[in-house]
Amino acid sequence: MKRVKLTTTSPEMSRMVYGTWRLLDTKPTAQEINRRLHACLELGITTIDTAEIYGLYMVEQVLGAALALSPGLRDKLEIVTKAGIYVPCSQDPERRTAHYNATAARLMKSLENSLRLLGTDHVELFLVHRPDWLARADDTASGLNQLARSGKIRAAGVSNYTASQFDLLNSRMEQPLATNQLEFHLLHHGPIHDGTFHQCEKQGVLPMAWSPLAGGRLFDPKNDAAQRLAATAQGMAARYDGATLEQLAYAWILAHPSRPLPVIGTNQLERIKSAAHADGITLEQEDWYALWEAAEGRRVP
Repeated sequence: MKRVKLTTTSPEMSRMVYGTWRLLDTKPTAQEINRRLHACLELGITTIDTAEIYGLYMVEQVLGAALALSPGLRDKLEIVTKAGIYVPCSQDPERRTAHYNATAARLMKSLENSLRLLGTDHVELFLVHRPDWLARADDTASGLNQLARSGKIRAAGVSNYTASQFDLLNSRMEQPLATNQLEFHLLHHGPIHDGTFHQCEKQGVLPMAWSPLAGGRLFDPKNDAAQRLAATAQGMAARYDGATLEQLAYAWILAHPSRPLPVIGTNQLERIKSAAHADGITLEQEDWYALWEAAEGRRVP
């Protein structure tokens, strides 16, 4: 597995990232999660992506318990976590409405709680999970800057920001933002057209790609685009040692010149192993566009 830096000043990370959004779907024990983390490590996937809200605020605690089972494991990994989304839940029954909060005070409080749950004194990367329409950029940046100065985060970034939102916040940062984590996959090409990937490339920032398999829709037999992609992938598989649609979907993301880091979301070890092999696939230019055409259902304009 190749290793990269999101920016010249950010920590080094694995080219593909293990995501924990659905970590609790199969109700795994801490021991099972620990084994999965070790398996990722053996594959060279050392970067683990999580968030305060994942599992309705339960994933970080379970992940921390799994890390605690193997002293020294945490030091071999890079942890990415996010904060800023707050929804009514059992832990906070007084919360009335789902909302965003990216004020300095809230981000700092959330990060402190994340560190406690994860059992660590820092994270390699801390992201603002969603833009808060009511927070001034000066306020959000103040919290991120204080956390960076304290050493509790090695780098800061954002998720789901537009290019203009990224520019505004970045203008207030003491250390430039390290990434923008965006939805990007064969069924969602938004970052190619809305300027966010262009911005990343211009500023020397590597983006991250969440939901790289479209949340499973890529394999839905009722989805016309998925069926076109399956047929197209089958036709080109022989050129890539029998690569599956899943592997080609990751390779398609990896091939974009902004160099996104796909965030793998599966809980199945065999699929994690399969995904890791995509790092070794270099798509021919015509095949990249063939997959685009299959996804869009039309010729390249």
